[in-house]
Amino acid sequence: MSPRMAKAVINGLLIAAAAVAIAPLLYMVSVSFMTPGEASALPPPVLPTHWTLANYRQLFLNAGMGRYLFNSLLVSTSITVVSLAFNLMAGYAFAKLEFKGRARLFQLLLGALVIPAQVAMLPLFLLLKYMGLVNTYGAVIVPALATIFGIFLVRQYASGIPDDLMEAARIDGAGEFRIFATIVMPLLKPIMVTLAIFTFLAAWNDFMWPLIALTGQEHYTLPIALASLSREHVQDSELMMAGSVVTILPVLVLFLALQRYYLEGLLLGSVKG
Repeated sequence: MSPRMAKAVINGLLIAAAAVAIAPLLYMVSVSFMTPGEASALPPPVLPTHWTLANYRQLFLNAGMGRYLFNSLLVSTSITVVSLAFNLMAGYAFAKLEFKGRARLFQLLLGALVIPAQVAMLPLFLLLKYMGLVNTYGAVIVPALATIFGIFLVRQYASGIPDDLMEAARIDGAGEFRIFATIVMPLLKPIMVTLAIFTFLAAWNDFMWPLIALTGQEHYTLPIALASLSREHVQDSELMMAGSVVTILPVLVLFLALQRYYLEGLLLGSVKG
């Protein structure tokens, strides 16, 4: 097979795989603009006969989707900002600061990665209950203030920063916090974007823990609200697809806008680690 033919075959396979992956998303968007009951026809239509925004109006005016969207934005943004700060500082400390038990403590953190998150849910719920945080935004935000994966990712990347930069700053009289803020953080920008996207997507899509910790409907995030809505409107496929579009669209836009930095952070982290 000639190189040109091989390239055409590979590109054709990639296009076919992309079409298979994108087709359900496009159909979801199409169904969200259909009139009630239209998607249940046989054979199901690919495009709406009459395009309508009625499903989206019902979501925001009657189903309270605006409140759930605000909850998801608040929780996901808070988790991303705060956990990014903690993960950056902890990862930098494990990579560049000398303190007693550093290696052993890092090994313990890595060992904790193999423990399923479901094992800690019951004791964590009881702890939050004693703290009075159940059915508050804090019940979802506090457990995510720092993650082992985030600390590990930053530590691996920060290990590649030359020690001479920090030593020169210390000789000039700079303190550790100033070194971290003015020297280290600019160098960690690629991995910061990568970790921010990871964290935001995980917080936005999280279903199990918010379902346990948030008992009041006024605090529901979008995944929980969508599941609750599906129980009330079992046969309303068009409304469910509209809710799915609202849930997916913000994170899709975020990822597409920052994918270049995301991939750059992963590649640079893998090389320097």
